[in-house]
Formats: sequence, C-alpha cells, structure tokens
Amino acid sequence: MQPDQPLASDDQEATPPDALLEASATRKRPKPGERRIQILQALAAMLERPAAERITTAALAAQLDVSEAALYRHFASKAQMFEGLIAFIEESVFTLANQIVEREQPAGPGAGARQCAIIVTMLMQFAERNPGMARVMVGDALVFENERLQARMNQFFDKIEATLRQCLRATADPTAPTPTADAQLRAAVLAAFVTGRLQRFVRSGFKRLPSEHIDSSLALMLG
Repeated sequence: MQPDQPLASDDQEATPPDALLEASATRKRPKPGERRIQILQALAAMLERPAAERITTAALAAQLDVSEAALYRHFASKAQMFEGLIAFIEESVFTLANQIVEREQPAGPGAGARQCAIIVTMLMQFAERNPGMARVMVGDALVFENERLQARMNQFFDKIEATLRQCLRATADPTAPTPTADAQLRAAVLAAFVTGRLQRFVRSGFKRLPSEHIDSSLALMLG
C-alpha cells in the first residue's frame, strides 16, 4: 500500500492521503491484493462519518456490496482491517518525519524547535486530510475493538514523542542547567498538544481543525 503522502511543511502543497487505497472501479475482477485495498478504503470512508456508530463487518460488507465471507477471504478479522489502517498511518507519518529530520539538519540553536514545529504541523495536516484516520489515532474508532490496536496506537504516540525529544536534544544548549530534562519536558508537552488537538477535532465532528492557530500555538511552546 503506497498512497500519496501529505506535505510536511507550509512551503509545500499537500497531497491528500485520501488517495489512500485507491482502486480501479472499472475492473470486474480486482487484481491480487486490490480487494484488500478496496476493503480498507471503504472502512476509512465509513470512519469519516462524524456520528458513525461502531462499524460492523456486516455494515462494511454492505458498503462494498459483497458478503461478509468475502471480507474474511482477505482479512482474518476486523482487527486485521484496523491494523491495515494503522500501518498506513505509521508508514505515512514516520516516513515524513524522517524526511523532515534529514532535510532540516540541525544548524545551531533553534534548529530542533524548527524540526519539531514542522513535524507537529505535518501531523495536523495528515489528520485534517484523513478524518477517519484521526478517529483511529485518538482511539475513538477502536473502542470495543481488540486491545492490541489501542496498544499499537499508544506506541505510535510514544514514538512521536521520542522523535520530538531527539530533535530538541540534538540542538539543546549544552550550557543550560538541564538540557536533557528540558528536551524531555518540551517533547512531552508537544505530544500532549498533538493528541489534544486530534481529540478535539474528532469530538467536534471534524469542525475544529487541528491546525487552528498552529503557528501561534507552536511559538508559545517552542519560543
């Protein structure tokens, strides 16, 4: 699954990862693996309904106009379908985060803060372009699902925080009293800010955009 990626910074024009899982609707017999992509695409689309109830395999099958048995020929369980979406989130976000770190090489004080600002902005853009994915990220779509799914998303945010911490630590002022502790604290605040913005986005029915006043907010936290 190699969907288009959102842009990581304001000086680039974002390509919606809604291209996620695009499959040709003109073929009567999908190529190998294409039906899996169509299933995940339908699941992502159903998650974009703000007031959506828990998604069942019966509802998903109806959305695709196939039998539930047809779904289970491609996924052993609904949990595996959600894992496919989580894998997309992980690959998209961390590929972009790595590109940001490589492109924005540390060059003196403030470079780490700049890297963090771009990474946080990228996360907000990703959620806005993929509201169904935002529901997965904050766990709203995972309620009553297999516990390992929420555990995997928890690990995702732990890794985000670790990435931010590494950026800040790399350019910390060595003469500061507690440079490592300061980097840890600021990374934790940024990670909490990200999860809070995503939760508000989902709770508002996708009306309160995560990127609202993003530059001013980041200036307060990273200034």
